[in-house]
Amino acid sequence: MRSAASFATLEARTQEAIKSAGMNVVARASASDGAKSRGVTIRGDVVLGIFRNDFAVRMLEANIDAGIEAPVRLHLVEEPDGTSSIRYHLPSTVFGRYDGEAIKALGRELDPIFEKIVAQAAAG
Repeated sequence: MRSAASFATLEARTQEAIKSAGMNVVARASASDGAKSRGVTIRGDVVLGIFRNDFAVRMLEANIDAGIEAPVRLHLVEEPDGTSSIRYHLPSTVFGRYDGEAIKALGRELDPIFEKIVAQAAAG
């Protein structure tokens, strides 16, 4: 999902959208922050891990092997033209490859939450 927003604005909007959706950022990794700490400049690049404990408990009950997939990630990227984008896989895709209807249903339940976060963040 492309956004006309700057990278910094997109990250702030994404954080707000996550909170608004009742979800939590449980992990943040930034290649650009790491590079900056070494004196190297690259385009903005952040991966946010998003989940919530009630979903985590249900996920593990549905299929313990799916635990490797949590948190679900959003990849925020600063594009060369100064705009930004959010790249992600829908939870139904992430969890859909595991056996059991309960894990597949959880992925489908999470899809609209993540779609709303991404749309809200990208549009501002």
